[in-house]
Amino acid sequence: MIRSMTGFGRGEYTDDISKVTVEIRSVNSRYLDIFVKMPRKYAFAEETVKAAVKERVHRGKVEIGIMVDNIGQSDSDVRLDMELAAKYYDVLSALRDSFDFGDESRVSLSLLSRMPDVIKTSAAEEDEEAVKARLIAATGKALDDFCSMREAEGAKLAADLLARADIVAGLRADIEKRAPEIGKEYAEKFRARVAEILDGVYEVPEERVALEAAIFADKANVTEELVRLDSHVSQLRGFLDHSGDDAIGKKIDFLIQEMNREANTIGSKSNDKEITSMMLDLKAEIEKIREQVQNIE
Repeated sequence: MIRSMTGFGRGEYTDDISKVTVEIRSVNSRYLDIFVKMPRKYAFAEETVKAAVKERVHRGKVEIGIMVDNIGQSDSDVRLDMELAAKYYDVLSALRDSFDFGDESRVSLSLLSRMPDVIKTSAAEEDEEAVKARLIAATGKALDDFCSMREAEGAKLAADLLARADIVAGLRADIEKRAPEIGKEYAEKFRARVAEILDGVYEVPEERVALEAAIFADKANVTEELVRLDSHVSQLRGFLDHSGDDAIGKKIDFLIQEMNREANTIGSKSNDKEITSMMLDLKAEIEKIREQVQNIE
């Protein structure tokens, strides 16, 4: 199936612990480049997310945005260092006993709790495998949405390219129809030119005319190019009807280069205004196809 390299998808996964939202967007690129933006605390899951994307996306610059909201538990843990608190208490009590502070000398809970590092706040520990499972679940839904959009765009691209392939095939048929007439017209022009030079003194030798016409026709023969162009158009249609899951944009791009090469050769060999005009139309359509192919995965 033809897929566009541009697309957008969004997916969510929610359970009792957290809500994960994943957004995927992509633009054209010769290769597959994946960039993940996610909370730093979940960086351990980045390669897992990339691996999931690589299974379904083969070309394009892909940007993945991941947002996580913890709804079932706090993001932080609060820990009490009892050993340190006891040391502070002993030191403060010794200080109190050494001086007379009156009634205000009692070591209070409020005072101890404010001592450095007695109470520490740190990021809550999470089950990494559970986190990865949530991220993959949300990523999978985003990929479904993302791939669906790329396939829809790909179907439109395929329809446009098939229509242009028909135009190329029509121009090729017109050139094939015109090609045999070139030799005949050249023979007539050559006969008239020789007759003008001889000025009626001598009869124009038909064998000479036939020889010159044959030599010209051989040089201007574009049969091989037309056959190859026909084959390329058939291959293009085959690619556009492709039902597999692999990326074929590069293959089509190479095929278009070959089609353009055949068109150039036809133009250089034909030496005919009509064929040159058709060849220019042919190249214009091939260029339009080439531009569209840059959007195909």
